[in-house]
Amino acid sequence: MSDGRGEQIHRDGAGVSAPIRHAVAVDLPEPVIRAATLADLDALVALEHAAFATDRAERRAIRHAILSPTMDVLAALLDVPDGAPDPVLVGAAVLERRRGSRIARLASIAVAPNRGGLGLGGKILDAAEAQARAHGCDRLRLEVRADNGAGIRLYERRGYVRFAVRPDYYEDGMEAWRYERAL
Repeated sequence: MSDGRGEQIHRDGAGVSAPIRHAVAVDLPEPVIRAATLADLDALVALEHAAFATDRAERRAIRHAILSPTMDVLAALLDVPDGAPDPVLVGAAVLERRRGSRIARLASIAVAPNRGGLGLGGKILDAAEAQARAHGCDRLRLEVRADNGAGIRLYERRGYVRFAVRPDYYEDGMEAWRYERAL
């Protein structure tokens, strides 16, 4: 969902809003991207509320996704230099698969607004694509808000091709552009 607060990609949409640009990305640690667990649920709900102004997934839906055999929730974590004992959740993605289908759907991808512009969205997208391939999928589909220029540019740079438009897709009436890429 595009709300101008940082690099974000939206569920049922997967679009990146205009990222906040940081002066120089020097010595930034690489995120650890792993399967989310129920222990991540509170942080995932907080990320959902921070990243999206509307069209948010509810706690129950996130919990369902974590436990579902046909969905993958990826959590991107960074160690923070302030001495915090646990890594901080800085992004996430939700991937959906249907039994018998070789097409996966990127249902959601988000980066914490205060971490936008650092390339985390692209790294999470890479991990989601790898996860889809690991489950035998050969294509990935997603939706992006038509007004999300940064997301559209990211996906098109990565070889995604628009194949459809869904009018009035988002809560605010914005249309979604559907994209697909061979993995």
